[in-house]
Parts: sequence; C-alpha cells; structure tokens
Amino acid sequence: MHEIFLDELKKLNTRFMEMGVLVNDLIDKGTRSFVAHDKMMAQEMIEEDKEVAKEAIKIEKKALDLMALQQPVATDFRVVISILKATTDLERIGENANSIAVETVRVKGNPRISEVEEIISRMTHQVRSMLIKVLTAYVQEDEKTAREMVEGHKEVYDDYKKARKMIIDGVEQDPNVAVASASYFVIIRLLERISDHIVNIANWVIYKVSGELFELIENKNN
Repeated sequence: MHEIFLDELKKLNTRFMEMGVLVNDLIDKGTRSFVAHDKMMAQEMIEEDKEVAKEAIKIEKKALDLMALQQPVATDFRVVISILKATTDLERIGENANSIAVETVRVKGNPRISEVEEIISRMTHQVRSMLIKVLTAYVQEDEKTAREMVEGHKEVYDDYKKARKMIIDGVEQDPNVAVASASYFVIIRLLERISDHIVNIANWVIYKVSGELFELIENKNN
C-alpha cells in the first residue's frame, strides 16, 4: 500500500514542478510585455493564466485523494500538507504575474525611466532564478537551499527600494509622467510579492523535511 502512495506522490511532485515551470514562464512573459509595452502579448498571457488555476485544482484534488484513500502515516501526511500549501503559493505567484499583464493592458502612455526598467528586468531574473531553485529544493528535500531564499529575497527587496526612489525622483523632475509612472510602482510591488511567496514555498520545504513550522522572514506582506 505504501509503495502505491509513494508512486502517486512522485506523480504529484512532477505535476507540481510542471506548474512551477508554467508560472515561471508567466513571470517572464508578463514583465517582457510591460517593458516592451506589448499589449497583445499581455492579453495572450492573461488567457494562459487560466491554466495555472486549473493545475492548482488538479494538484489539490490529487493531494486530498491521497490523504483520503491511502491513509498516509504522519510523515507522509506532512509531505502532502506541504505540497498543498506550496501549490497555493505557486497559484498566488501566477496571479501576481497575471496582474503584471493586466497592468500592461490597462496603462495609458509610455513611461520611460530606463534605469527603472533595468531594475525590473533584474528583479524578474532574480525571482525566476529563486523560483526554480526553490522548486528543485522542494523535490530534492534540500533544506539548505530553501533557507538561502532569504538572501535572494533581500536582493529583490533592495532593488524594489531603489526603483521606488527612482520613480519618485523621476516624477519630481517631470510631473507630467506621474500618471504613467504609477504603473512602475505596481510592477515592482508585484515582483516583490512574488519574492515573498517564493520564501513561503521555502518555508514549506523546511516543514516537509523537518516538520518545523518556520518563518524565514517575519512580518512578510503576502
């Protein structure tokens, strides 16, 4: 019976990773569409986001079926709980990526603060790298890598603060860009939230491995 459980759990982990790759691609496409002011790409991405919600439902249903039908022991139960929680954070990341696309479609005008857009690109690269690392850490039960997500989050948050200051300085120099530049605030905040959720997934990696309910960063805004 336990062999059946482990086989089904392996399939569940595969689906979780596939969902993570899909979400990672959405982050990339969302920010690229914003920086390029490509409303068509953004609109296409909004449609693709529905797939993330569908995958989350499938994973959650499979996880609940495992608990109900296979009657896992305490350690196995912890593994299933962790994937349920981590899937919720993955879904939230997808929603934030989708919000970037929505903002791209909504924004009027073409704000251009090249330094801010460079930071947005850097933040995007960082959160995508963090997401792949934390997903791999989840599957490999790598608690050390999970704990390293704190450093990645700090880099994202530092860039968030730098970009925020640049935006404010830009508006002070040219008040005419105030309305358009508001979108920059939205995008950098969404990327920072994505980083928060990646840290949440890292917390669930730690729980999966050790059973410890741990907050790598206290008082996070999710």
